[in-house]
Amino acid sequence: MQLTIMPVDAQEMVPPLLSYAEPDSPLQIVAIDEDECFRDTLSNELEPRGFSVTTFADGPSVLEAIDSLAAADLIVLDWDHSSSPGLTLLHQLRRAGVAAPIVFLTRRSIASNECVALENGAIDFIDKSRGYAILAFRLKIARQKVPTAQRDKTFTLGELKLKTQVSRAFWAGTDLDLTVGEFKIVALLAANAGHHVTYRALYDVLHYRGFVAGCGESGYKTNVRSAIRRIRRKFEALDPHFDRIQNYTAFGYIWALDGE
Repeated sequence: MQLTIMPVDAQEMVPPLLSYAEPDSPLQIVAIDEDECFRDTLSNELEPRGFSVTTFADGPSVLEAIDSLAAADLIVLDWDHSSSPGLTLLHQLRRAGVAAPIVFLTRRSIASNECVALENGAIDFIDKSRGYAILAFRLKIARQKVPTAQRDKTFTLGELKLKTQVSRAFWAGTDLDLTVGEFKIVALLAANAGHHVTYRALYDVLHYRGFVAGCGESGYKTNVRSAIRRIRRKFEALDPHFDRIQNYTAFGYIWALDGE
């Protein structure tokens, strides 16, 4: 017996095109799917319904364009992707610092797969066969599941403002155009303002705790110094007198407070 979720006459209550957002503020969707036809149709079907859709064919291509995910409201992953399995890509995106909510699409709606997806942090698991109108509904609902505080979370420290959900940093109101990695370094320093942060901690935030790289036992310090130089240049381009990020010789760096 097949259960009907919605009475037939209730369909009349659903307009043919659903406007989920203000025209000047579409919901930003990034979708990764290996089916070119599906990607094209997804964009064509969702954009009139109030979405802005950016698509990628596979994991490597989206990871190469990782900074473009900063403004995403939702990331849509193909659970059944042959070369870039959705669950693997979810973990790769999280390790890269991408915090946007993730929704899985599937051609095979298996309960055990749905459980695994939700247990690993996805906020929905949607069967593609339900159609684009239902998909649009579910994406809108998925976005609403994310607490407002999480969607719009900001951290302010003097002239510095960090929008943590989208990994954007601003100095005196101007976007610094930091990469995701640079943003994570600034966020760590700012969260520990007035206290020194070690080279190791700064390097770990770029990868994961205990990651080994560089030449020699302390080779990772060179990578941290290079990242700090790039970050300082971006701040100094907006404020030639910027001096908040200071070095503590052989130990690490500090976000200095006023008077330090």
